[in-house]
Amino acid sequence: MLSQTAPLIAACLWLILANLIAMFPSKDYHWRNAYRLMALGAPLTLWLAETQSLWIALIFLACASSILRWPLWYAWKWVRGLGKTV
Repeated sequence: MLSQTAPLIAACLWLILANLIAMFPSKDYHWRNAYRLMALGAPLTLWLAETQSLWIALIFLACASSILRWPLWYAWKWVRGLGKTV
């Protein structure tokens, strides 16, 4: 039973931790913390998809994307810039 709920508990703790980190001021605008959260969130999303379902993993990914929206925004701008010719 615990092996079924462990990924859900870890995902909830990740979301709580990410929100707590966002509440406190940071000199580098939370970029170091964002990298750490992404490094933890990617395997967590795969773990959710493997043990729960793809839909649960997508819901977690949507929640994580709402917290980490600026890194996603800059990544999107970078990807769009790769297609432009000089």
